[in-house]
Amino acid sequence: MSFPKDFYWGGATAANQCEGAWNADGRGMALTDVTTGGSVKEPRMITYIGADGKPGKIRSMGEALPEGAKYAVLDDCYYPNHEGIDFYHRYKEDIALFAEMGFKMFRMSISWSRLYPNGDELEPNQKGIEFYRSVFEECKKYNIEPLVTIHHFDTPLYLEEHYDGWNNRQLIEFYDRFAETCFKEYKGLVKYWLTFNEINNTVMFLEMFGNTASDEMYQKAYQQLHYQFVASAHAVKKAHEIDPNYVVGCMICGITFYPGTCDPEDILLNRHTWEKGIFYCGDVQCKGKYPTFAKRLWDEHNVHLDITDQDLIDLQEGKVDLYTFSYYMSTVVTSHEVKETVSGNFSAGAKNPYLTYSDWGWALDPKGLRYYLEMIYDRYELPLMVVENGLGAYDEVESDGAIHDPYRIDYIREHILDMDKAIEAGVNLIGYTTWGCIDLVSAGTGEMRKRYGFIYVDKDDEGKGSFNRSRKDSFYWYKKVIASNGKDLD
Repeated sequence: MSFPKDFYWGGATAANQCEGAWNADGRGMALTDVTTGGSVKEPRMITYIGADGKPGKIRSMGEALPEGAKYAVLDDCYYPNHEGIDFYHRYKEDIALFAEMGFKMFRMSISWSRLYPNGDELEPNQKGIEFYRSVFEECKKYNIEPLVTIHHFDTPLYLEEHYDGWNNRQLIEFYDRFAETCFKEYKGLVKYWLTFNEINNTVMFLEMFGNTASDEMYQKAYQQLHYQFVASAHAVKKAHEIDPNYVVGCMICGITFYPGTCDPEDILLNRHTWEKGIFYCGDVQCKGKYPTFAKRLWDEHNVHLDITDQDLIDLQEGKVDLYTFSYYMSTVVTSHEVKETVSGNFSAGAKNPYLTYSDWGWALDPKGLRYYLEMIYDRYELPLMVVENGLGAYDEVESDGAIHDPYRIDYIREHILDMDKAIEAGVNLIGYTTWGCIDLVSAGTGEMRKRYGFIYVDKDDEGKGSFNRSRKDSFYWYKKVIASNGKDLD
């Protein structure tokens, strides 16, 4: 095995999926707080009160709020993120379990609305500041390095309602204040930061609509992305001003795309899919400028962006130090008729006959991770981290309380083996944090039974359960992996 001796082994979570305490200690609301539970077959819904005073629901992805409606929590709906897994009150217990496994790094996020309840305040909520300081101090007690995502799909709901969210350039200012507060308050406790989680999903999500996504939808998506690029660049510059030792990275939703055939049309389509889905965001954040193919992407959908000369200077001066990404699956793109499609993590494509699939239809492809690592490192030559990877699966609790999850062990083992091969090939991979190291609420479906963790949380899809934690077989296996620095995978 070729993992460096200071390799960051660990796990990852997100505030909106694990913290709970959705309205405690001054926290404001985010969109996840008005998003119901769902399933692999039933979509999550966003709830509202219409202009006529009647309650209503829209799909959490792809539908606009009716004119005059206001987001609202409805009495007859279940909102799984309200409680999450109660990390807010149980973080000491959870971090102690991470330490028992030997974590070197714990990736987490800061809830924007816990620090700035509306998002546009001039001063932060001190109880929110104190909570995260306590979490980081607990990590330091066990020599666990926090990796902190500043924005993980949780723009304050007030900014969505009163400023039209990231369609408004003014959100850059509000994000700047939020990020600067984080950098100043947690100096000495946090070294590694990520500006936006899976930033490329803004455009990748539209591909789920196929040819039905309108030019207006693309106009909004690319404009939102531009404002986020500028906000990210500002954050990188401000972080380095406050502490030159800060390391600030991007975070990309990583998917490996394969052409369906050797038809030149498929080869070209595959290249364009990589450019649109992966390289567009990576190039701006890592190279500090829009790639040549950006004009083609904009022209395809009649996109005209609000970009100032100062924006372009900021992008160049605010390049990230680190490229991080999630990786769960690969997919196939083709210009030919598709007999069977699959989808997952904001991506859809043809089914690959050479791969097996999870219960949620995600392709299991560790070689795709190696392909992605080598492709991205050659392109950017920045240190890399895999900050999300794992298998969502049904877990059964035996009569004696044991949880046997060999499928999870097999999945992670195979991905570690291909990470090792990428390192041997010269890739500078410095960390690996598995997604949902402790069971949490699924972002896509709102389920608890879609479990990723090494640690089982006794909560079901209706919010029932003791919330007690217990160790799965994979807990003890991952502990061995970390202790051996990736050598003991049996």
